[in-house]
Amino acid sequence: MHELNIEEIDSDGALRESAEEAMQDTRLSFLKKAGVGAAGLASSGAILGALGTSEAIAASKGSHDRPPSFFGKGDFGILNYAFTLELLEQAFYNEATRNNVAAADGKTNTFLQVVTKDENEHVKKLRAALGSKNIFRKAAPKFNFGKSTRDLGTFQQTAYALEKTGTAAYPGQAPNIKSAKILLVALSIVTIEARHTGAIASITGNPIAPNPFDLPVGYKGTKKAVTGTGFLVSPKKLP
Repeated sequence: MHELNIEEIDSDGALRESAEEAMQDTRLSFLKKAGVGAAGLASSGAILGALGTSEAIAASKGSHDRPPSFFGKGDFGILNYAFTLELLEQAFYNEATRNNVAAADGKTNTFLQVVTKDENEHVKKLRAALGSKNIFRKAAPKFNFGKSTRDLGTFQQTAYALEKTGTAAYPGQAPNIKSAKILLVALSIVTIEARHTGAIASITGNPIAPNPFDLPVGYKGTKKAVTGTGFLVSPKKLP
């Protein structure tokens, strides 16, 4: 069995330092906002009272269905699912960079440079964490992005949609993750995805934060969003 090596993910120790100081509180807050453990949360009246009834109800909505066995078992299945989304984003931004799609707009060009770097780092870290459990170690997925990596306006709106999808997908799996180490990886990525979403929203005129609480999206909802783009060439369809 492949054991997750935190050294591969956290070479400078920053994540572990934060985790040692606040892991329990962070994980609890994260899962509460994702709507986990209704019975357990009901007994924590003081905490829920601080949130307020309407906010607690809003945080309990959304979906948390797991990815199917195609991606693997347990936490590594979730990690492979996240890896698939990161491969999509990596391919999209790398192609857009090669096409110099944002050359005519300074803000979008800066966004593209930052996000391309980030997504390549995400893929690198997740690949290292997965090791032999990587379902795409022999053949990576293939994509056809059409004009979305060649036309500025199409690129901007597509980037916004992809970043929103990623930001919702990670919380969608939070209740299903058993390993604190893997949860820590997810947390370290989802906050960056959220920053990406806010950045491209400010450029395109989309709402930066449409609601005070984000709704988590499980596998089926994320799959619908991804396959709806028509970008996926191989595998031809996701289970």
